[in-house]
Amino acid sequence: MIIISAFLLDLLLGDPEDWPHPVRCIGKLITFLEGKLRSEKQRNSKYEMVMGFLLTIIVVCVTIISAWSLQRLFSSIHVSLGFVFSVYLAYTTIAVKSLTTSAMNVYEKLCSQDIEGARYYLSMIVGRDTECLDESDITKAVIETVAENFSDGVVAPILYLFVGGPLLALTYKAINTMDSMIGYKNEKYIFFGRFAAKLDDAANWVPARLSVFFLLIAIKIRGLEWRKSIKIMLRDRMNHSSPNAGYPESMIAGALEIQLGGDSYYFGKKISKPTIGDNETYVFRDMICKTTDVMRIASIILAVFLGFLLIGIGGFRWSMVGMY
Repeated sequence: MIIISAFLLDLLLGDPEDWPHPVRCIGKLITFLEGKLRSEKQRNSKYEMVMGFLLTIIVVCVTIISAWSLQRLFSSIHVSLGFVFSVYLAYTTIAVKSLTTSAMNVYEKLCSQDIEGARYYLSMIVGRDTECLDESDITKAVIETVAENFSDGVVAPILYLFVGGPLLALTYKAINTMDSMIGYKNEKYIFFGRFAAKLDDAANWVPARLSVFFLLIAIKIRGLEWRKSIKIMLRDRMNHSSPNAGYPESMIAGALEIQLGGDSYYFGKKISKPTIGDNETYVFRDMICKTTDVMRIASIILAVFLGFLLIGIGGFRWSMVGMY
């Protein structure tokens, strides 16, 4: 019940900015530790990697100990309070509504011809420079972000909820948050953030590949090009700097018959990246809506499937206990 309850809460509430949120606390901890562990005097690669490793271990340990302690505290007061806390923790790890809202903020600005507003909202969800992007580039960036974050922000946390409950899901979110904050391959973080980035790659290996199955079902339900999504995924899934992001992005590129990827600017520097998909169709802003539709459909199927599977496993265990 925790998975389904948490998923419904996310669809209903999203991510209110004025609510206490574990991931925001994790982000503040990462910023604090980076300031303490990094030295302006010692910036050699070995020192940076050791300090980055130490930061990663501290953040993971603090996350686990804090969540476990609070869970025990609330459960000791009353079992129902412990359940409510578990649902809340689980809910904070899922990002369906916040991802949809972020994408639609950009879409609405594009519809009103407010290109500067669209660039601003896009800059809040991507790492690339957005100042010079036109409508087509902005649309592609949103599509790429929604596709990649379906794996990172939906499939992975729900899968880890299924495997290890809220504690494991929150631990995953800590790893993913570190990657988003210090996992860059630029001069500043190439060594310091390496361990966090590699750990995030490992944590997302299974979710990224599992996302293909649920995206395929959603693409077919939405009436998009599901055969081409398979074709492009098989061909272009490795055309990405991440070993995982290419899977969901190639599925969406094929479904929309567009080309994603290519060159982008990060911190003022041009980064050349391979393309994903074929440039068969002109990229227009309504494709943002199609992408979010696919993401939400796939998310619902995933949550319902794993939620009821977990209930079924629990029922089977109880029936086996009753036999003995």
